[in-house]
Amino acid sequence: MTAVPIRRARLLLIVGALLLTLMSNAPVSGAAEPIGTAPSRGAEVVAVTQVADRQVDLSVRSPALGGRTVNVRLLTPDGWDPGDRSRHWPTLWLLHGCCGDYTSWTAKTDVAQTEDLRDVLVVMPEAGWNGWYSDWWNYGQGSDPAWETFHTKELRRLLEHGWGASSNRVVAGLSMGGQGALMYAARHPGMFRAAASYSGSAHPLLNDESVNRIMGYFAGQGDDPLRVWGDPVAQRDVWAAHDPFHLAKRLRSIPVYLSCGDGTAGPLDPPGSTNALEADFNRQNHALASELERVGARHLVTHFYGPGTHRWAYWQRELHASLPMLLHALRTDR
Repeated sequence: MTAVPIRRARLLLIVGALLLTLMSNAPVSGAAEPIGTAPSRGAEVVAVTQVADRQVDLSVRSPALGGRTVNVRLLTPDGWDPGDRSRHWPTLWLLHGCCGDYTSWTAKTDVAQTEDLRDVLVVMPEAGWNGWYSDWWNYGQGSDPAWETFHTKELRRLLEHGWGASSNRVVAGLSMGGQGALMYAARHPGMFRAAASYSGSAHPLLNDESVNRIMGYFAGQGDDPLRVWGDPVAQRDVWAAHDPFHLAKRLRSIPVYLSCGDGTAGPLDPPGSTNALEADFNRQNHALASELERVGARHLVTHFYGPGTHRWAYWQRELHASLPMLLHALRTDR
């Protein structure tokens, strides 16, 4: 085993000491405001793991998730010190897609090697295999899982009160996470200064094909699909409240980046590839872009690049393409 570099060893000591403080005193938390029947007491960090240089995993016990513990990966900026309460870093939230988890961005892309992010705290939270960044309807009863409450209230406050995050935030995501990025920016005005969506589910109520496809994902792993947003007809108001197209007016004042392929084989695909999901999301993104233009969006950037399927190679490329916009919104661009 090689020797641990001095900087990394120092970071490990800092993180370990802070964790001991958290465990022996009151937990670093903010009182989470309830949504529906979500619990109102705060979340707490119960473990800290250094997984790589500049990568720290927080294990967070969340009342909004029924008291379960889930992980959040932080890609930390140079000079990050969670024990220094006087310094707070601009923050990029990166949201994973369906069937992925909090490790997806670091495992599948070069985000950890991206030099432009060395002055930014990158937050990659767990959102469930198919949690859809939502407080599940649960037949009108709400409660667990309440992913939106966990992210926008519990986790946000934890990060700001104990882990060096500032209130200066932007958000980006892919597929399910692209919808989450747009939805969070729209449903929580002022929380994010810009939003980027890569191959996102931008208008799940577009047509029957789109509705049936997302219902299929809701039913993944044997789940009851009606638990998430209810029936698309009987609970249409719940669906619309989570559909970026129907939230377009709330997005018109911030920079928004939309990108998607058309589902046919592109330059980063094996020859002959096709993908019906990407084709569907392409139609959804075009619809959202048109609606944003109709309602007077001030800072809309679209990259509908034609041939391309639902693949990480495109999402890594689009992250880099959207970073100038996102970093400019954070005012960290050089």
